[in-house]
Amino acid sequence: MDFSLTDEQELVRATAREFTDKEIVPAAKQNSRDHHFDLDLVRKIADQGYLGAIVPREYGGAGLDYRTYGLVVEEVGRGDSSMRTVISVQTSLVCSTILKFGTEEQKRKYLAALCSGELLGCFGLTEPDTGSDAADQRTRATKVDGGWRINGAKMWISLGNHAGLALIFAQTDPDKGHKGVACFLVDTDQEGFRPSVIEHKMGLHGSDTAEIGLDDVFAPDDAVLGEVGNGFRVAMTALDSGRYSVAAGCVGVCRSSLEESVKYAKEREQFGRPIASFQLVQAMIAEMRVRTDAARLLVWRAGWLKDTGQPNTTETSIAKLYASEAAVWCANEAIQVHGGAGYADDHVVERHFRDVRVTTLYEGTSQIQKLIIGRAETGINALVPA
Repeated sequence: MDFSLTDEQELVRATAREFTDKEIVPAAKQNSRDHHFDLDLVRKIADQGYLGAIVPREYGGAGLDYRTYGLVVEEVGRGDSSMRTVISVQTSLVCSTILKFGTEEQKRKYLAALCSGELLGCFGLTEPDTGSDAADQRTRATKVDGGWRINGAKMWISLGNHAGLALIFAQTDPDKGHKGVACFLVDTDQEGFRPSVIEHKMGLHGSDTAEIGLDDVFAPDDAVLGEVGNGFRVAMTALDSGRYSVAAGCVGVCRSSLEESVKYAKEREQFGRPIASFQLVQAMIAEMRVRTDAARLLVWRAGWLKDTGQPNTTETSIAKLYASEAAVWCANEAIQVHGGAGYADDHVVERHFRDVRVTTLYEGTSQIQKLIIGRAETGINALVPA
């Protein structure tokens, strides 16, 4: 693996950094305070080509490889995890899944509109009683003339209140277990699709998060993504892509926590000198740097494996596990460096701490990542009774 970046990758990264500093960072604090999902900013992100960044140009995307896409997500994550979430959901969970499993007609129908931001999508897997056990779908799809009727509920769905398209996972035959799950491309503009805003979140206040009720929602036969019974594989493949973007965004949080801590430590004086001169402060900053670099290199390895077509589920889980835990640690240490000032949202580290905490939970908890890694090493699935 070559650690150097091409001229094109350097340009993409520099452009993403400039866009983040100019458009995302100035809006992030107030959007978080107001619990405001900034659709105008989402449109600007779409205009940059970041929604559907890994989709080939023939379908309306930017045609970036995964490693270059990771550079973009790192920069956006450095500025605002709420906007990083928009990119992750739209690109990694929705677009990449349609690209891999969709028919040519489905790709032509949806991808260009998703990449341009004309259409937002959401990923409806998690349910009120179904989180880590993704195969245990309580939502039911019943065959009817010309399609399927879907009934159930989804929970913690990013972009769910604004999505025009929803990837909904539902059980078609409970007796078949995970082999009965199917994924449906659902038009949200129908009476039975009932999203509602989830209030009082700890963080990601600038991100849209929904609970969705599904009451006789209709999906025609040509709206099945992949094949009936293949939905669990569709979901797991999508999460491989989603975990990568979460990990890349967490590298951005690590970086910002480090940069803000260095800046503040040089400015803040105690006992007649900058606190950056104190050895214990330098130790915290040094550890932030180490964890930031380690997280980035794990993300780059996962991206390289994806770009070269090699198996990468384990490596993506390693990147997601380490980067998310590192970002939580770095954000917490950054508040410690800032002292009391870090406890208020005048400094970005306060928002980073609240926003990044969920990254060890969604797209598979840290414990689930460890199970995936452990299974790969031992060949034994810890979730299946001996």
